[in-house]
Amino acid sequence: MLEKTYQPAEIEPRINEEWNKADAFRCGRADRKDAAAYSIVIPPPNVTGSLHMGHALNNTLQDVLVRFERMRGKDVLWQPGMDHAGIATQMVVERQLMERQQPSRRELGREEFVRRVWDWKEQSGGMIVNQLKRLGASCDWSRERFTMDEGLSRAVVKVFVELYRKGLIYKDKRLVNWDPKFQTAISDLEVVQVEKKGSFAWVDGDPEKPFDGDALAKVLKKDPSGHMYHFRYPLAEKVAGYDKDYIIVATTRPETMLGDTGVAVHPEDERYEALIKAGAKVRLPLVGREIPIVADTYSDPEKGTGAVKITPAHDFNDFEVGKRHNLEKINVLDAFGKLTDDVPEAYRGLDRFEARKRVVADLAALGLLAKIEPTTHTVPHGDRSNDIIEPWLTDQWYVNAGELAKPAIAAVETGKTQFVPKNWEKTYFEWMRNIQPWCISRQLWWGHQIPAWYGPDGHVFVGPDEADAKAQAAKHYGKDEALTRDEDVLDTWFSSALWPFSTLGWPDETAELKRYYPTSVLVTGFDIIFFWVARMMMMGEHFMKEVPFHDIYIHALVRDEKGQKMSKSKGNVIDPLQLIDKYGADALRFTLAAMAAQGRDIKLAPQRVEGYRNFATKLWNAARFGEMNECVRQFDFDPHAVKHTLNRWIVGETERAANAVTSGLEAYKFNEAAGAIYEFVWGVYCDWYLELIKPILAGDDEEAIVETRACTAWVLDQCLKLLHPFMPFITEELWAHMVEHGERRLTLLCLSEWPRLSGLSSAEADEEIGWVVKLVSDVRSVRTEMNIPAGAKIPLVITGASEATIARARRHDETIRRLARLDGIAFAEAAPKGAALIVIGEATVALPLDGVIDMSAERKRLQKEIEKAEGDRNKAATWLANEANVAKSPEHVVELNRERVAEAGDRIQRLTAALKRIEG
Repeated sequence: MLEKTYQPAEIEPRINEEWNKADAFRCGRADRKDAAAYSIVIPPPNVTGSLHMGHALNNTLQDVLVRFERMRGKDVLWQPGMDHAGIATQMVVERQLMERQQPSRRELGREEFVRRVWDWKEQSGGMIVNQLKRLGASCDWSRERFTMDEGLSRAVVKVFVELYRKGLIYKDKRLVNWDPKFQTAISDLEVVQVEKKGSFAWVDGDPEKPFDGDALAKVLKKDPSGHMYHFRYPLAEKVAGYDKDYIIVATTRPETMLGDTGVAVHPEDERYEALIKAGAKVRLPLVGREIPIVADTYSDPEKGTGAVKITPAHDFNDFEVGKRHNLEKINVLDAFGKLTDDVPEAYRGLDRFEARKRVVADLAALGLLAKIEPTTHTVPHGDRSNDIIEPWLTDQWYVNAGELAKPAIAAVETGKTQFVPKNWEKTYFEWMRNIQPWCISRQLWWGHQIPAWYGPDGHVFVGPDEADAKAQAAKHYGKDEALTRDEDVLDTWFSSALWPFSTLGWPDETAELKRYYPTSVLVTGFDIIFFWVARMMMMGEHFMKEVPFHDIYIHALVRDEKGQKMSKSKGNVIDPLQLIDKYGADALRFTLAAMAAQGRDIKLAPQRVEGYRNFATKLWNAARFGEMNECVRQFDFDPHAVKHTLNRWIVGETERAANAVTSGLEAYKFNEAAGAIYEFVWGVYCDWYLELIKPILAGDDEEAIVETRACTAWVLDQCLKLLHPFMPFITEELWAHMVEHGERRLTLLCLSEWPRLSGLSSAEADEEIGWVVKLVSDVRSVRTEMNIPAGAKIPLVITGASEATIARARRHDETIRRLARLDGIAFAEAAPKGAALIVIGEATVALPLDGVIDMSAERKRLQKEIEKAEGDRNKAATWLANEANVAKSPEHVVELNRERVAEAGDRIQRLTAALKRIEG
């Protein structure tokens, strides 16, 4: 017998063990060898990571799909694994060394440090795998991969070497995002834009407010960002037609002006027409070199003075301007953010922010500081170091992404790969068609070391191993020479780009590669379309000559209940593990799936999870009801053969529910599929069918009792199957408890057959039971809308009814009275005065309420509620009609007002209907 209460904390670990013992999720099972293959690769979480709400959503949706397809008989592979997370992992181990007062990374040396990282990985890494298992992720855990595994590392080397030999990987001096703290280039994904707001203001020529260098220094010491500095750059020579001997430029990074090699103005800016025609130059203050004024559309005439300083070695936009005008690139910062020897001696060796103060003070002393104004702008920070990132000119390894992108673009254009929702194709195309060279080198020790060796003259030799490189060198030099290996490692995204085929054994021609590539669908977030999705597309097309996946489902963000993005700084982060501890994994999973509407962010409140925990309890209690009433699954039960009207109705409803869930999942409409099964289980099976069969089970019609018990058990089976992808733990537990002919089941629900139902609907049964359900539902609505006391039993009068309707009402008299809390059902020619009216078909149903409620007061109350709802709707609608409001407000605020309009409209509709029901 089932326990009286549903206890997910007791059930879920035990069910996980049962799945593991049965090896239920292994791909290539003997019973599936002739089945169609279905495969998904997991977006590999960082080895340092722990489960957050984004992981919970992403992996829940993947698990829903693989459980669904597994039950549909397919040979499913959900490929698990982890990413080595270069910077994050190195940072963890370095911090441990520091906390334990052990030798630093540099003191240990590369070989010993990497060994320590592997030790950490074996002992502490991969905590997230166990957390995913708690969530119910049905990966083939026997095939777990790690991006630093020997096989995957071999794939990485092969790809690097082949792309290098085809000229698609090369070394170049370009700007990168440089982290001065970690001493490495980082990707755009690892850069966080932090808003900074200044407070210091000063204007030249104001006798009341002389320049206060000490005050500025104090401000900059607290926060070095957040100010716009306007400098006068003197013209090298006076220019006819231009009334000044200087041009004013503005910058938020004064220290970089020491590396300026140009000033840009817009070619159509009339203020600088004379300077452009004259080919004018300015003399760079503090430095003395002459630099040109160039005409370039990058300069915005509407912004500031319309003139911008160009520092090609320290700004990504300036780098492009510099290329267009052949400007010199002067690197004035070193790897630690200190000024180099390429600046005047007074500034050499200064920290970048100390140099900022010195430069501003010196320019003020020279009378070249025009003004300082506080500004609000975003400043790039390293997501892990929290240090301000510098665009820095350095030698790095690059992939010719533009060439690799061409077939990847064509694959989406021709429909070989499709985005769901489709609008994400635009994002993909915009980035891919304007793609920049991909910087793949990182100045770290943890990762795939670049397979490149240098000769004594710096000549590079790339090969699969050192022996190959030495052979190349011997041929090049005509003798053996000592080689030095490149110390850099590859960007983590480089190995992740190979994930769909490297995890299947490539470069070997494995059986798994042949069977499961290309994969069926990729489920991921929009934020890594550029960093991962696009790169997998490029590598898959190039090396496999085939797309890595047919569908790309892009899910939205999980936000807090107010629609705000979760962040530690806001204190609104919701921990999925805490929700699992409190409500169970099934409740969290169902919440996420039920709210995963395409293209709409999820606003998550713990109360929603609690609500679906109640849903699980409802299902549990329904199963207990079946047990207590001897509703046992019969092997020979045929839903097509049921005779009783109520049973014919429920098997038809079951067919409709199964079709709705199936079509929803096939279309990646998780919310619609979840909503269909929720409404069926709670709204149809539990609230109606189990209530409607109570008189049958308590009656003396033995044939009806036997059929109804079997039908009840059969429908519960279908409920468990349809719910299983969303709520795997409770459904597996109940499946095992549902006996067949008195014996406990030995089969697993996760390997059972998905419902394929047809031909079960009965128009006659639908009409009969549908009439009862609508009548009771409408009466309940009236009771709620009219504030009728829950315990009050009221009469019901039916007028204008046909003989068939009268007969139907009499057949279900006891059920209607019990469920609608009526003290009787009568038939009359006309409705009594003071009644609420309900129209059902040709009949009018009256609920006499005189003496039960104050009808006059009720009319006033309803009218007042309608007016309030209209006020709420109009307020939100007016706000939305203001284009400025919509343009400047965060998306979650706009969405909140749209919801207010919709909710108020629904409320008005319900209240208006209630008012119309009151006669007279």
